Amino acid sequence: MDDFRSAMQAAVARMDPSSAAVSAYHLGWSAADGTPLRAPAGKGIRPTLALLSAQAAGAPAAAGIPAAVAVELVHNFSLLHDDVMDRDTERRHRPTVWTLWGVPSAILTGDAMLTVAAEVLLDSGSTHALEALRLLMTTTRELIHGQVEDLQFESRESVDLQQCQQMADRKTGALLAASAVLGCVLVGGDPAITRALDSYGRALGVAFQLIDDLLGIWGDPAVTGKPVLSDLRARKRSLPVTYALSQGEAAGRQLAAWLRSPATDDEDALRRIAELIEATGARSWAAGQAAWGIRQAEQALADSTIPPQIQAEFMKVARFVADREY
Repeated sequence: MDDFRSAMQAAVARMDPSSAAVSAYHLGWSAADGTPLRAPAGKGIRPTLALLSAQAAGAPAAAGIPAAVAVELVHNFSLLHDDVMDRDTERRHRPTVWTLWGVPSAILTGDAMLTVAAEVLLDSGSTHALEALRLLMTTTRELIHGQVEDLQFESRESVDLQQCQQMADRKTGALLAASAVLGCVLVGGDPAITRALDSYGRALGVAFQLIDDLLGIWGDPAVTGKPVLSDLRARKRSLPVTYALSQGEAAGRQLAAWLRSPATDDEDALRRIAELIEATGARSWAAGQAAWGIRQAEQALADSTIPPQIQAEFMKVARFVADREY
């Protein structure tokens, strides 16, 4: 991944000095005062998928580097903006950008990342760059659609499980699917392989979001990098919460009443709500659905002509997603 890191650094260097410095902090390359760091930031799932995507099409991994940089920039654009909208004060065990430099700086840095992502694809030299950029931009539109729905759900009286699943597929699944496809598109891969990778990425996205939602309620802050019970503290209508509400039991009715009540940071109260959610079967349901998503991802690969050794690498990524502790 050294070539990828160098390409990411070159992409960030295209930005104005202020946005570049904030990006370096957000990406884990520097401390808030600009001191260089070597600590890794993030899980690197999306760029890994983009590099494998190029290999699935028969090209060297290096041919997928512009795709890997582009998806990682779009992902981090969304994180910067999400932290502002959700008022999250901590990410990856560090203060979020907006808490250090303010909301305008966080927004503008995210905008810079999105713009540079497009430039990187256009400057890749590939004859398929426009096709790749079109995919990335439609994916970003879908991601934004999901984020809009997520925010709207916070103030709606009721949201059914299907609506919540569609929102999660747009907000998380779309970019994971694009990550699994973009390298293949950029190198002009076989459309049949593109379809198989899209199916894999969509199924992986289902699993990823479900496990993220489990971590948001029951995750260890040492693993998640966020405060304990973070999603409940933010009153998020995540998939486990929506499942619990759909059960119509006493616990579900109590949960609905809690969602309508004023927000509280009382940890004991939040733990009781987590117990209520679990009592409806929501935790086991979400874990089962995540496992189903991983199986579907594996089947999409098995049904394709992607070389077995590359399939195995894609499944390593899927198992990494599945094995995150919650």
